[in-house]
Order: sequence, then structure tokens, then C-alpha cells
Amino acid sequence: MRVAILTSEAMPFAKTGGLADVSGALPKALIEQGADAKLILPLYEQVDRELLNGGSVENVRVEWRGQVHHVRFWYSDAAGAPTYLLEAHEFFSRPAIYGHNDDHIRFAFFSRAALALLKHLRFQPDVVHGNDWPCGFAMAELRARRRYEAFFQNTRSLFSLHNVGYQGFFDAGDLWWLGFGDPPENDDFRLDRNASALKAGIIAADALSTVSPRYAYEIQTPEQGHGLDWLLRSRRDRLAGITNGVDYDIWNPETDPHIAANFSADDLSGKRECKLDLLRRFGLPEDPNRPIIAMISRLVGQKGYDLIRQLPQQILETGSFFIALGAGAKEYEDFLQRWHDAAPRQVGIYKGFAGEPLPHQIEAGADMFLMPSLYEPCGLNQMYSMRYGTVPIVRATGGLDDTVQHFDPADGTGTGFKFGPYDAGALLDKIREALYFYARPEHWRKIQHNGMLVDNSWAAAAKKYLELYQELIKL
Repeated sequence: MRVAILTSEAMPFAKTGGLADVSGALPKALIEQGADAKLILPLYEQVDRELLNGGSVENVRVEWRGQVHHVRFWYSDAAGAPTYLLEAHEFFSRPAIYGHNDDHIRFAFFSRAALALLKHLRFQPDVVHGNDWPCGFAMAELRARRRYEAFFQNTRSLFSLHNVGYQGFFDAGDLWWLGFGDPPENDDFRLDRNASALKAGIIAADALSTVSPRYAYEIQTPEQGHGLDWLLRSRRDRLAGITNGVDYDIWNPETDPHIAANFSADDLSGKRECKLDLLRRFGLPEDPNRPIIAMISRLVGQKGYDLIRQLPQQILETGSFFIALGAGAKEYEDFLQRWHDAAPRQVGIYKGFAGEPLPHQIEAGADMFLMPSLYEPCGLNQMYSMRYGTVPIVRATGGLDDTVQHFDPADGTGTGFKFGPYDAGALLDKIREALYFYARPEHWRKIQHNGMLVDNSWAAAAKKYLELYQELIKL
């Protein structure tokens, strides 16, 4: 099985969210299952050049807007799979990965170049697996090329939807000079008066996947379909939900090099030292008996900060520490700053996207992890948390609902706490319920132990993707 995975970000090269974790881990997991997988992404300014450890592929011919470009791809095996990173300074040597007026042009060029690389390498894929709206262009182009290029005639496409809220909108007038001006591509991109790369990818791909079974259902509803629920319902027979996995080579408290002390489900003693280390890092009183509630997320409405900012006093009144890591909307950054300023001995904040050590240290040192998301396609931090004996408190939506089982003291089952309504009162009730059991160590250790023993490894997810690829090549 030959698979080419196209993505706009992947660990350890570039990351803004969970897409990078998934894209970095899946190719390696597929190879471990016997597939021949290659990963392709842009070479951003942020990429550590020391990761480019295998030379480069020169003079890849890319026809673009009536001209021929000869581009270079740098090679790396740092993700555990053959990885090719497109060097295109005009498009990708910028301080930020997204947020530019020409994002649609940048990723349309990337998609064109990625397909050109496959031909240059003579790597004829059984499946091209694109991720999120930046790869919607590749899905549309691959479908068109199959009509007249023998090289791609038998290649099938899978389009993974990690977050339907981001659709890659741009001016429909640009379709002509991007090469999508003729039917059916022109119509497939159009959405109201704009064009959407995500919509085109959904239509053009042979099959679709999302990052959890629950999210696959939710995006077919008006509430979470972001205007595309009608289209996703029309393709529900080709829509699969596969929950993301966790790379336990990276996220494992028994071997994690970033944390103060290693620990396991059988011996949690090291977690206390991790907690003290975390309190020191944020300048908080070194009191290991007080619970730490933590959050790591982009500071956007989707992640539940509208609920958090209704509860600062109530959370402080529980006596808990609160630690937050993230960056995003100014209104939420300002809220966290005001909260920290008002209670500097209880609230610790880090505004920004920290490198690898700090997220690991938060997961290892915290007692509870909040994910009160308005919607959450899959989520990874709740699975990281469970592995580190940090109990998740989540809203029952998307992958959070799929992966967290509410604790039942009657039979001792469950890995965390869940609430339903997107409501600050419901969240506060679950925080208080978690704190009630935190004060009862025998119950708390049981919840921690349950979570740490759950197997969310990529092996199971990779098998499901391979089964889906097998179905595709029969089409």
C-alpha cells in the first residue's frame, strides 16, 4: 500500500494545533503496519534546519500559472517516516504559518508541487491522503488529472476533516488563475459569493474521514456543519470517523525526558515531584496538596474560554491553582492576564505557543485538565492527560465524548468527568465534582489508574486507516 500524506503542518517540523500531531504520527504508524508512506509539507521559516538530515530533491518541475518552476524539496526522517518539505521562499518564508491574504495561493501552489514531486520520484500512490482545507486544492487537482494522466489514473483520494470551522475562503475570482476556472472544479469551489477549498475537497475526494466517530455525526448537523452540513450529509456513505491516536514514543510519563521525574500507573510517586516542578516554573506556592487545574489550547471561543471567564472567582474559591498555556484572541489573552494580576499566587499563565518541554511538564504536573470546548473534532490533550494521570474534565462533544468515560464511583469505572450543556454552571458543577473525588485519594487513584491503562496508541488508528485505504482502491 503506497500512501502519500499531504499536510500543512506536522510534528516535529511545524505546529499550530492537533493537525500537526496527527500528521506527524500517522505516517510512522502506517509504516509500522507495513505500508509505504511518505509525508509532504511546506518548509516554513519556523522549521529547525537541523531536522533536514537527508539532503534534497532538486529541480522538481512545477507548472504554475503558465510558467514552469523548478523547486527543491528537503528530505528528513525526523518524523519516523520519509518526509519531503517544499522550499518556496516566496510563499513559506514568513513569521506565521497561516493568516496571510494569499493563503489560498500559497497552499494551491503547495498542492501542485506535492503532486509534481510524486511524479518526479516515480512514487505512484495508491492513495493521496490530504488534510484540511489547505489540501482541498490537491483533492480537486488529483480528480482532474486522473482524467488525462496515466500516472494518477488508479490513485484514490482521502480527505481528512480535522476542523470544519476552517474552510479556506477566498475570492472566487481567483479560481481562473489558480487553474480551477473550468467545470466541475469551478462550481465545486464556489460557496455563496466566495470560494472554499474545504468544500472543493469534500466534493472531489473519493472518501472523507474525520477524527472521531462523534464528530463525523456532528458535522452533518446545522449546529456544527458550519454551512456544509447539507454537503456532508450527501456524502455520509463515504464519511468515516477514526479517532486520533497518541504517539507513546513522545507522550509517555515512564520515559518522557522533559519532566522532572518519570512515573507509571503502578508507581505514581514521581508525579508529586512533577507537580512541585510545575508550581516552581509558574512561580506559585509549592503546596503539593492543593489541586492544579490546567488548560493548554489556542485562545479562541471554540475552546471554551467564554465559559472560563464567567467563573474566575468561583474557581479561585475552590482553593485550586489554575495554569493556562496558549495564545490567540486578544480578549482571552487579556482576560488571563487580568486574572493572573488579580491572583498571582493562584493563577499561572504562559501566553504563546511554548516548545515541547512546557506542555509535557503541565500534563505531568497538573491534577485536572479542562477541555470545555464548544466543539472538539477529536482533541489530543484529554488522551495525553489520561496517560499522565491527569484527570480530564471535558464537555461531551466530538472526540472528547468518544474518548473520556465519566467516572462512576459505584463500580469504579471511568477516566474523567463530562458535562453536556455549553454552560458555565454545568462546567463548574463538574469541576466541583472532580474536586470532591480529589479529596478522596482512593477514588482519585482509581480514576488515574483507569486513564493511564487506556490504549490510545496509533497502532489501532493506523489499522483503521489501512482498512479504509483498502476499500478505496477497490472503487
